Amino acid sequence: MDTVVGLDHAAIRGHRLNRVREGLAAGDLNAAVLLDPINVRYATGSRNMQVWTMHHVMRYAFIPAAGPVVLFDYPGSLHLSDGLETIEQRRTATGWDHFASGPRSQDQADRWADEINALLVEQGGGSPRLAIDRADLPIVRALDARRITVLDAKPMMSVARAIKSDQEIEAMRCSLEACSQSIAAMREDLQPGLTEQQVLGRLISENVRRGGEYPETRLLASGPRTNPWYQETSNRTLQNGDLLAFDTDLIGPHGFFTDVSRTWLVGDRRPNDHQRRLYELALEQLQHNIELLTVGTGFLELTEKAWKLPDDYVANRYAEIAHGAGLSVEYPIIYYPQDVEASGYDGVLQENMVICAESYIGAEHQPEGVKLEQPILITRNGPQPLCDYPCEYDLL
Repeated sequence: MDTVVGLDHAAIRGHRLNRVREGLAAGDLNAAVLLDPINVRYATGSRNMQVWTMHHVMRYAFIPAAGPVVLFDYPGSLHLSDGLETIEQRRTATGWDHFASGPRSQDQADRWADEINALLVEQGGGSPRLAIDRADLPIVRALDARRITVLDAKPMMSVARAIKSDQEIEAMRCSLEACSQSIAAMREDLQPGLTEQQVLGRLISENVRRGGEYPETRLLASGPRTNPWYQETSNRTLQNGDLLAFDTDLIGPHGFFTDVSRTWLVGDRRPNDHQRRLYELALEQLQHNIELLTVGTGFLELTEKAWKLPDDYVANRYAEIAHGAGLSVEYPIIYYPQDVEASGYDGVLQENMVICAESYIGAEHQPEGVKLEQPILITRNGPQPLCDYPCEYDLL
């Protein structure tokens, strides 16, 4: 359990569980079974081997619209959730993954479904409606055989997680402060001759030292590897005059996703005209789009009003203009005009959403690119930056 002076973690857990139950009521659902470890953590405050259980389904939570919450945990781990008032019962999980059950996968899935069905019967009602956020084939077949109506829990969970309580926001500020300090420590070490892996290693170790948990990506690149974006960290040696760009993508203290991007100049050379131009455009894009992040603004309206990428940079554009953040990358995503037909959707920015404004500027077949990103709290008084680590104005 997290303990930080000034943060009421019981209030955070209560807010989150209530948000889930409000979603169940709105969808006329009897219960949800949450298998995504981030959703389990959101609804109960409990975590256990969070990365490992993303690909081995060995823990899950039964969240009824009313009644006792039941956490099914990895064998030998029930004690990890002691003291969490959100959880009334703890049971050992039934694993149906082939990893856990081999050729008995469907038999184990049937046993799992019988356990869930028994809990639904306790809730009453004739034809149970159950929301699940991960629908593996064996358990879907087993639930269908028991005439349980299965619906997708992801929309409900996305909407629930999008609105933060005041205590969540304070916890997120603490997490982002740890991120800023970790970035500063990485900056102090930066010099030609280091490898990208050595630089990223400092960021990750500093995050863990401050109570953070793990990185979700390895997006730190230098020199020609900054364009196009999404090239994972390598053993390339930094050269004097290189640009170095990174996206923290860290799970920090209290489980919050601290998503910050900056671009630096390596060594003691002056930036060249091309580097200055890239940075100028990236900063202009970031600042313009942050100003649009206001209560009541529509997602497609944001797409329409967002800073227009010059033609030379469209092909290598980032995946989105902005996205939500909380315990991970979250709803919503604001797309570029070129991507709306394929993936876009509408909605409205609401107070206490946290939205990360993104910028990437890099032209096709040109050297280097610049990546910037800033998490923003949506408030009734306008957009409020949550990370105080500065941009590199010397690059302008």
